[in-house]
Amino acid sequence: MGKNKNAGGGKGDKGGGKGGDEKDSGAGKQKAGVEIKVRHILCEKHSKKEEALAQLNAGVGWDEVAAKYSEHKAGDGGDLGWKEWGSLLSEFQNVAFELEPSSLKSPILGEAKTNQGYHIIMVQDRRKASKRK
Repeated sequence: MGKNKNAGGGKGDKGGGKGGDEKDSGAGKQKAGVEIKVRHILCEKHSKKEEALAQLNAGVGWDEVAAKYSEHKAGDGGDLGWKEWGSLLSEFQNVAFELEPSSLKSPILGEAKTNQGYHIIMVQDRRKASKRK
């Protein structure tokens, strides 16, 4: 069963009075040296996202829900691979980088709305960013 960690009403913020500017709070610096392995289910319509979320919360597997509901990379279970801070849409990354890593069988979920649609987000792993540059 998925645990929904969204405190922002699906709008991409985490609530909790932290303020919206990650750079001023120092949180951006803390996240700058980290990569996350992230997956998402992208739905154009809010109602479709809610259906997918209900399926996940009912215990249906992530890959099955992604294949049925996602409009982006559903064949890969919505796997976006390893992402650094700054490589994702801000609304998406603000939620994704706050999530704790979890498994496909028991995902910890976040939600965000971007110009692409509604995202259900999970993070599979977290590591120090590699120095490729």
